[in-house]
Amino acid sequence: MGRTHLFEFEDQRWFPSFLRNYGTDFLQFLSNRTKMYKPILPILEKGLKKSGTNQIIDLGSGGGGGLIWLNSELKTVFPHLKIILTDFYPNLPAFKFTKMKASNFEYLKESVDARNVPMELKGLRTQFLSFHHFKPEDAKLILQNAIDSNSSIAIFEAQERSLPSIVAMLFSPLSVFFTTPFIRPFKVGRIIFTYLLPIVPLFVLWDGIVSALRTYSLKEMNELVESLNGTGNYDWEIDKVKSGPSVILYLLGTKRE
Repeated sequence: MGRTHLFEFEDQRWFPSFLRNYGTDFLQFLSNRTKMYKPILPILEKGLKKSGTNQIIDLGSGGGGGLIWLNSELKTVFPHLKIILTDFYPNLPAFKFTKMKASNFEYLKESVDARNVPMELKGLRTQFLSFHHFKPEDAKLILQNAIDSNSSIAIFEAQERSLPSIVAMLFSPLSVFFTTPFIRPFKVGRIIFTYLLPIVPLFVLWDGIVSALRTYSLKEMNELVESLNGTGNYDWEIDKVKSGPSVILYLLGTKRE
């Protein structure tokens, strides 16, 4: 199945920010409640240790992803851990809610482009469920920018370009219907646009299917890495791990000592 870069509502500038936020809030809730990212804890620990840092710069944070749960686990190994949330379209209510959950979270109000991260943001760069949003030339820029900044980078995609992943996405509206009352911070609008005008479950369905079609395969991620300038100065680990009934594809790039 070839990679198809169809449009996602979440990427469109004209798409109302409050609807985008409802979608990323759903993903944040689901990933934390299901502990979706539990299998990638050793990968994050390895990235932080090899980078010699206690700081994570999360790119394309959306609603914070699964970082609330991951943070509680990582702090047992890195007690001085600090996580900075950033996004091209910052979901500030979600960022503030995440910071309320744990004081070691920080966030930037300003838009941050993963292809050109400000030099002052130092630490292990992470991306959760966001790498597929970028076309190959832009995905390459993300990786090249990490190399040029002497930064380590860890990328995680909780789906793959396969029929089982696409079929799983067909059930996402049901997940939205069942979880919406429990998502925090509570928003009346989230109730209205889920149950009375079901825009949120429909756009989550469409974006979920498109996300699977956009996801880079392990072979394609390896090809991206091989095309980078200075790639030989980094150690690259590209693989996938099981997470319940699904898989998580990951890329870890750390500078060689």
